[in-house]
Amino acid sequence: MNERADSGMAVRREVLGDDHVDRAVARTTEFTRPFQEYITESVWGSIWTREGLDRRTRSCVTLAVLTALGRHEEIAMHVRAAITNGLTAAEIAEVLLHTGAYAGVPAANAAFAIGQQVLAELGDDTAL
Repeated sequence: MNERADSGMAVRREVLGDDHVDRAVARTTEFTRPFQEYITESVWGSIWTREGLDRRTRSCVTLAVLTALGRHEEIAMHVRAAITNGLTAAEIAEVLLHTGAYAGVPAANAAFAIGQQVLAELGDDTAL
């Protein structure tokens, strides 16, 4: 690995957790290796390591974009990451509500359902 990949892997582990990253690495094949290297180096090592936004803000932006694009398969992971990055359930709800105003109610509705499930799994009383 190079320095950017090493930094990316460190941030990826800090934000997503060792268990998630270990599962992703274990599932890596020769076919998926280039993609795993790309996201580790470029997304986590070049974008998430930049000083322009803190991790809380990056989590807000990420949740908003995933919601707007209907990338439901990624929302749960990034709700967990947002909690890791210091957002509260109320702040996550505000991001999803705000996104709904601009990206549409169906997108926000789906994201709220996923977020509520994850927060309940994490023991957050507001989700119960």
